Amino acid sequence: MKRLPLLVPFLFLLFSSCENLFEYHPHQIILEDDEKDLTAVNLQKLSSQSPNDTLKLIVMGDTQRFYDATVDFVHKANTFQDIDFVVHLGDISDFGMTQEFKWVHDIMQDLKWPYLTVIGNHDMLGNGRKLYRRMYGELNYSLVYGHTKFVFLDTNGREDGFQGRVPDLDWLSAQLTPAPAETWQQAVVISHAPPFDSDFDKQLELPYHQTLVKSQRVPLSLHGHRHGWDTEKKYDGEVLYHVTTSAKGRGFTYLKIWQGGYSLERVSF
Repeated sequence: MKRLPLLVPFLFLLFSSCENLFEYHPHQIILEDDEKDLTAVNLQKLSSQSPNDTLKLIVMGDTQRFYDATVDFVHKANTFQDIDFVVHLGDISDFGMTQEFKWVHDIMQDLKWPYLTVIGNHDMLGNGRKLYRRMYGELNYSLVYGHTKFVFLDTNGREDGFQGRVPDLDWLSAQLTPAPAETWQQAVVISHAPPFDSDFDKQLELPYHQTLVKSQRVPLSLHGHRHGWDTEKKYDGEVLYHVTTSAKGRGFTYLKIWQGGYSLERVSF
């Protein structure tokens, strides 16, 4: 018992020196500097590239806990030539835990090209929203690359309680209206849940589609979430809705976009 006062400061020093080695709670957020603000990092990489008349993208779906399949995806994707960037359609994680996000990023950073993400419904579990913002960035953002504007949008209405706020259609409409100095003529909208899915806020389903049609600039809306393929011009046929399968489904979309047109190819791996 007389040795206890000496033991206490020893234990304090031991655990304080090792505090970064332990994750005390599965939803605790501990990120290295090179794991933060990844959207901004990849947008910076894109800004240094010179887009051609035909843009080439690889679009992949939910990774969740499909780590081996995600590794295989990266290997297959890296066999393609002259890709501008890769899109991850959300559900990076399964339970919104930090370690899940880190594992997937560790795999995805082996891609030869920048990758951009949207948030999925599984990514919002626990502290997922906060984690996503720290690791990637804003839930809604956009970029102009060459002749096309790409709009990344949170459409996980169920996680907002179907309150008519997600997706943010006012923000979307503003993004689809070019400023006077902007020269882009077409846009592609990218999100996790498609408007015809039960996790999309039903009261915003048709208004979402109508927002795209009203802009007269959106030929294509890209989605994941459903762990399967779906390609169809729904509603009035003005917009093509394309859903890419999950990593577990061992497929991705090879997308080419040119001024006034596009092509979609389903690729297996």
